[in-house]
Amino acid sequence: AEQAEGSLQLNDINVDADKKIAVVFGNEVTGVEQSTINAVDGCLEIPQLGMKHSLNIATAAGVVLWELVRGRIVSGS
Repeated sequence: AEQAEGSLQLNDINVDADKKIAVVFGNEVTGVEQSTINAVDGCLEIPQLGMKHSLNIATAAGVVLWELVRGRIVSGS
């Protein structure tokens, strides 16, 4: 599946500048294994308009990492 059940929209998360996080990105074809999804605290979804709800892994990683860094910069100031 391209989206995990109960995932949070990337633009709706609050980033704690003092908290360590790990980000897992899945393969473009097979995604993230269900056992990994079951072990994490939460899943993020990049909000997208239109019919296609998929980005290649490089684009998705860039968007997510930038938003997390941007959020830490804003919350840390």
